[in-house]
Amino acid sequence: MDFEQGNNRTELSQTQSPGPTPPPAEKPAKKRRGWRIFWGILFALSVMANIVLFLTIIGMGAAFVVGQRGIFTEEVIQAGPRTAKIAVIALEGIIENVKAQEIYRQLKTAREDSRVKGLVIRINSPGGTISGSDQIYSEIRKYRAKTDKPVVAFMQGVAASGGYYASVACDQIVAEPTAITGSVGVMVGYFVLQQLLEEKLGILPVISKSGQKKDWPSAFEPPTEEQRQYIQDKLIHPAYERFVQVVAEGRPSLTLADVRRLADGSIYGCQEALDEKLIDKIGYLDDAIEQTKSLAGVKEAQVVEYRKPFSLSELLVSRSRNLIKIDKSTLYELCTPDVLYLWNANY
Repeated sequence: MDFEQGNNRTELSQTQSPGPTPPPAEKPAKKRRGWRIFWGILFALSVMANIVLFLTIIGMGAAFVVGQRGIFTEEVIQAGPRTAKIAVIALEGIIENVKAQEIYRQLKTAREDSRVKGLVIRINSPGGTISGSDQIYSEIRKYRAKTDKPVVAFMQGVAASGGYYASVACDQIVAEPTAITGSVGVMVGYFVLQQLLEEKLGILPVISKSGQKKDWPSAFEPPTEEQRQYIQDKLIHPAYERFVQVVAEGRPSLTLADVRRLADGSIYGCQEALDEKLIDKIGYLDDAIEQTKSLAGVKEAQVVEYRKPFSLSELLVSRSRNLIKIDKSTLYELCTPDVLYLWNANY
């Protein structure tokens, strides 16, 4: 009896005090580490992609605002094989140093493209500064010498004075039937502000100088006969002689005496210019392109024209230039004589 009671107590104690519950089975540690590495790599790639996208957007924005210096787009104006190209470079408006630098960069672009077989310089300009005109002339001559590729000038509208100066750097000159050219000569212009300052504004300029001719010509007094001759000898004559020499070198069919006869500042219509051998042919852009192909020895070519990408900064700068600002720099420009290869009856 005692034995049975002992057994019952044992069973009761076993029922009331169950053993510890075993812990749940853990997932393999290797599997968790693999997912963590995968998501880490994915996150890193996502961050890198976003950084690249951000930098690309910043670069595109900078290019839009500032513009890409020295980079030009090509607009196809005549279809043809891309293995042979004729590039058209536009010289338009008043010639100055900024314009000359733009032409230089386009010539450099053409020189670095081995597919370019020849150039057409499309000129619609009344001329401009002596320095800018001479820079363009020099760069065209350098292009011809370095590449041994033909360059044809195409006159459109007005190609006078500095515009003609640039034209004679080319192998041949083609002009539209209505184009105006010539105006071989030099002009000097400046403002005399004496009456405005002294009589209207009551301002009396005071000039101290080291020599009598230091401020010749002066914006504060009308020029004397001696000063006019000084301007003629020091400014006009050297620039004129340079122009005559350049035309004589660029137009082998003209003698130096012929150029001097024509270089009285006169403008010429196309037929008269052709008769005087100032140009080689009357025609249109297609004729200039065909002439370039012929000189280059190619029958078919793609014709492209270089265009400058839009630049917001240049637009803002050009607008700011239109604002009237009177400062020392502006006064200096107004008072300093401009020696120009320019045809402008309203100067």
